[in-house]
Amino acid sequence: QVQLQESGPNLVKPSQTLSLTCTVSGGSITTNPYWWNWIRQTPGKGLQWMGCIGYSGATAYSPSLKSRTSISRDTSKNQFTLQLNSVTPEDTGVYYCVRDPGGLGPNYDYWGQGTQVTVSS
Repeated sequence: QVQLQESGPNLVKPSQTLSLTCTVSGGSITTNPYWWNWIRQTPGKGLQWMGCIGYSGATAYSPSLKSRTSISRDTSKNQFTLQLNSVTPEDTGVYYCVRDPGGLGPNYDYWGQGTQVTVSS
């Protein structure tokens, strides 16, 4: 059984960088054909895909967030990490790490429980 668990700060100040880590158990993040995603739910925009990192280490980002987003991984720890720069209160929301088993279109089969992030001074 694959499990994903988000970790990181719950409160971030405006203009700072948000960093969240997803720890995966029950499966390797380097296994073909899985892609590992960050998705958030905010009051203003609802559910929003942010970006992903694939089994090969390739990355893809939402065009609207690409300039502020970076996703990386630590294969020795079976973790992948989201960094979101220059946060504003509009980035407040619940952040999820999610697995996509590949194929055409988004197809999410395992979700983390989500972590609440609040951007406030």
